Amino acid sequence: MEPVVRVAVRVAFLRMDRPPAAPAPPWPRSAQVVTLAAPSLTYYRFLYDTVGADYVWWLRRVTPDAELTQYLRTPGISLNVLYVGGEPAGFYEIDARPWPVVNLCYFGLMPQFIGQGFGGPLLRHAVDLVWRHNARTMTLNTCTADHPRALPGYLRAGFVIYREIDEVWNVPLRLGLTIPERLLAQRPAGRPRP
Repeated sequence: MEPVVRVAVRVAFLRMDRPPAAPAPPWPRSAQVVTLAAPSLTYYRFLYDTVGADYVWWLRRVTPDAELTQYLRTPGISLNVLYVGGEPAGFYEIDARPWPVVNLCYFGLMPQFIGQGFGGPLLRHAVDLVWRHNARTMTLNTCTADHPRALPGYLRAGFVIYREIDEVWNVPLRLGLTIPERLLAQRPAGRPRP
């Protein structure tokens, strides 16, 4: 059996049932979002691994290459990359397959772009894109492993929490992810941590 570290998180499921009434925040200069029709697996893994490294993004790291490549080419899946001065600064991934419900699967910034005012405009870009196509509902989930400003940012954008659950993830040690101490699941007495 593969060695794992047990990670305890609280997951919040959010939804938005109508477009936001507030005007969009100003778009940062030298920033643009490009939708990649069929991103290469290498580029996708670079974005996912870099953005998610500090937040225990692990599921796509263990997804086999062939399966992930097929997924990225599936109609209804959209990868949208934020570029600032020509450099990738973040991305969001949308799954519109359960139309007219659209899920924001992943959203985040490259570490060097956090705290520079790109998160709010990029999130609004995703929200506006979904509503521009006349969706009925937009969903997403976040958890206690994410950046501490993630949930407040989603709530400010107009999402509401409709459910919360506690989960324990068995994250393979081979991934080499740094797990914050606060997320380590408690082990029964006498059993060492992996």
